[in-house]
Amino acid sequence: MSTPHPPPGTFDTALDRAFGHPSGLLGRVGGRLMSRANAATEHRLVDLARLEPDETVLVVGPGPGVGLDAASRLAGEVVGVEPSAEMRALCRERCGDRVKLRDGAASSTGCADASVDVVLSVNNVQLWDDRAAGFAELFRVLRPGGRLLLSAHEKWLPVPRHDLAAEVTAAGFTDLQTWTWEPPGFAALAAQLRARKP
Repeated sequence: MSTPHPPPGTFDTALDRAFGHPSGLLGRVGGRLMSRANAATEHRLVDLARLEPDETVLVVGPGPGVGLDAASRLAGEVVGVEPSAEMRALCRERCGDRVKLRDGAASSTGCADASVDVVLSVNNVQLWDDRAAGFAELFRVLRPGGRLLLSAHEKWLPVPRHDLAAEVTAAGFTDLQTWTWEPPGFAALAAQLRARKP
C-alpha cells in the first residue's frame, strides 16, 4: 500500500503559514522557532546600528520581536510594523509597552515623513510584494542622515545581493555597504546591507 502524496502546494502553504506570512497555530510555532534561529542575527543588526537613547527606530517585520526587544532597550522610541497578528501578539508578550506595534509592511509603515532615525529588518525583504515601493517608503520615513540596516538569509534573497544593493541606491540611499555574515550555530549565511539617507 502506497502513501498518498499531499496535494500540490500543501508543503509550501504550510511553510508560508509558519514562516512567510505566519498565521494560526503554525504561525505561532514558526514564531517560536524564528525567535531561536534568528536571535544572533537580530542582536548583531541592533549592535551594528549603534542605537542612541534619543533615536527613533522602525523595525520592519519584527516577527516574534527579538530584535524589536533589543532595540527597545537602547533607543528612545521603537516602532514595529508587522502584518501578522500572531507575530504582533508574540512581540507584545516579549516587549510589553516598550514598543509601538502596528499592522503594516515595508511599503506602508504608517510613519510620518522624516520621523525615524534607523530602520532595521531581518529576514523580511524577501517577503515584500513591491521592493521599490518598500525602499521608497523607508527612504521617506527616515530623517536626513538616517540609517537603513537589512539582513536576510542569502539563499532566500529575492535577487542577488548586488542587485538588491542597486535597488537601495535607486531609492536614493547612499554610503551603501554589503557583506555576508555567518551566524553562530546552524543558522544560514546572512547577506547584510547598510545605507544612509543623505
